[in-house]
Amino acid sequence: MTHLPADWTWPSGRAAEAISALAKVTGLARRSVDRTDGAGKDVVARAAALGLEAEPVEVTYAQVGRFVTGAAPALALLADGSVIAIVRRRRGRVVVLGPSGASRAIAASALGDALRAPLESQTAPAVEAILEAARVPGARRDRARAAVFGERLAHRRIDAGWILRPAPGAAVATHARASHVVRRIALLACTHVGAYALGIFGWWMIAKGALDGRLDRGWLFAWALVLFSQLPLRLIAGRTQGRLTIDMAALLKQRLLAGALRLPPDVIRKEGAGQLLGRIFESEAVESLALDAGFVGLTAIIDLTVAAAVLALGAAGIVHVALLAAWLGVTLTIAWRYFARRAAWTGERLGITHELVERMIGHRTRLAQQPRARWHDGEDDALEAYVDAGGRMDAHAARLTALLPRGWVVIAIVGLAPWFVTGSASTASLATAIGGTLLAARAMRKIVVGVASIAGARIAWRTVAPLFDAAASTDAAAAVDVPAPKEGREASRPILEASELVFRYPDRGAPVLRGCSLRIHAGDRILVEGSSGGGKSTLGAVLTGMRRPQSGLLLLDGLDLETLGLERWRKRVAAAPQFHENHVLSATFAFNLLMGRRWPPTPEDLTLAETICDELDLGPLLTRMPAGLQQMVGETGWQLSHGEKGRLFVARALLQNAEVMVLDESFAALDPQTLGRSLECVLARANALVVIAHP
Repeated sequence: MTHLPADWTWPSGRAAEAISALAKVTGLARRSVDRTDGAGKDVVARAAALGLEAEPVEVTYAQVGRFVTGAAPALALLADGSVIAIVRRRRGRVVVLGPSGASRAIAASALGDALRAPLESQTAPAVEAILEAARVPGARRDRARAAVFGERLAHRRIDAGWILRPAPGAAVATHARASHVVRRIALLACTHVGAYALGIFGWWMIAKGALDGRLDRGWLFAWALVLFSQLPLRLIAGRTQGRLTIDMAALLKQRLLAGALRLPPDVIRKEGAGQLLGRIFESEAVESLALDAGFVGLTAIIDLTVAAAVLALGAAGIVHVALLAAWLGVTLTIAWRYFARRAAWTGERLGITHELVERMIGHRTRLAQQPRARWHDGEDDALEAYVDAGGRMDAHAARLTALLPRGWVVIAIVGLAPWFVTGSASTASLATAIGGTLLAARAMRKIVVGVASIAGARIAWRTVAPLFDAAASTDAAAAVDVPAPKEGREASRPILEASELVFRYPDRGAPVLRGCSLRIHAGDRILVEGSSGGGKSTLGAVLTGMRRPQSGLLLLDGLDLETLGLERWRKRVAAAPQFHENHVLSATFAFNLLMGRRWPPTPEDLTLAETICDELDLGPLLTRMPAGLQQMVGETGWQLSHGEKGRLFVARALLQNAEVMVLDESFAALDPQTLGRSLECVLARANALVVIAHP
């Protein structure tokens, strides 16, 4: 095994301290955590306390080099439990942060060798025997050894460490710092200004040569050289814009996905399939239109600034600059009216789309509930309103695209007319004024494109904003030391304790739960029965953290939800909700089983999943499916019956290995024999069990 010097590594007990130091050095976190206990033992908890995300990374042997050079900032986990704090990459080397606070660059290959060493040590004797038998000479033995290791161990997995990055719900400024957005925008602006300045300088040269009668071969060669000098700047600008677009789009998608996963259940329940699908479509519009508008707007501002400076040097001088400012005001007025018309048109379009999707997917029984004569009621009126809104929007779009750039040219020429008629201006100043007019017209065309993109993105944002805001409402775990499940608890101490819980739905007057109290100890088996609408499912949702009570006390191992954090709470209190609140995803059967445990799974995880499926009488299903656990299921794959879905949900909850499991109507669709076997499995494997059922 490769041993790295002690001043490069952080001991295992100081791994979370390394996270804090790394976050401070890289600028990812502005605040610090002063605690030396508790979170010092938990890297993920310390990162959450800093408003960051420490993602555990498992890579294959072949991917170690890519992790070392491309994951910064990150913690690399060595075999003895110590970690290396990777700050950034630098020309084939990596800069690491030591416990003393000093940074130094080390060879990326040395760190990669240290991560690979545990796997290599297991097969090293066999590899050396192969090299001896093949009589590989010493000069080539290192390369041959690396090749054999790479062939034999390429797909073996290694716990590489943690990648440190801002949490999806972190402030936009934090993500901007981590992605170097400001630096790239500055580079993009500078390269655009440089290329623009070279272009103006080149045309100034050719104009001056023409006016002075100096258009010889040398002068034309200098002009061509200046124009060709723009190419490197244009290439840098294009590359920077491309990387910036990719990074910003990835950040937006990551945030929207995190927001979608954190939407409150009531919001999801109230929205139909059409509205949820509409959010997905509009997120694409925000991504494409907003980024386009941003880049076009940046270049348009630069172009307008340069055009105003050129106009100020022309014959009309300040008059042209004032006319340009006034015409910009007219442009903004028309743009505002266009925005209002486009918002109305988008509302009509989304209304039709939502209604169509709801009829196709959300309300499959509508055709059976209504007479045929009323199936298309309101469709003609909706289409007529949509066409009218589109006509009004197109009229304002025509004014933007056709009138504004051409109108500016007309006004600028009229403003220049007195100097042209009287002959009081020189030829050079008139040419400068005309050049500034054309530059401003080009900037106006960019503004028109930018206005259309900004309007589309701003309107789409109204639909997407709830997802974006929901990502910020993360319930990050506090930096406290939480005992591992089933450890450090007295036998008489309850796992879950509720006292005087009160829950009321926003649209109802009377509370569904009032003064509800219970204690759940290890080994308890609790049956909750009652009539429909009595609050059974609501109680289960409160216990699992899906809903927050208005009053009362709910503790898990003596800690409330705000202290423990929603993520930890749900890991320790698992649920199998009712069918309308549970889902079979379009993925493999194994993924649907193990999504609450970990992914990708280990061989032990797959074996355990198959065992639990057999105990829940799902063995015949696995036998029928051609790919077994790897069979695609869901809407586009193997279709499961009602009872099979229910047992899938139960198996998913069992595989989380939680301390408390809540089953809500999970056995309602089972025959007596299957019900008996499923109950035996659940009673044998659940630590503490709450079953919600009708009498």
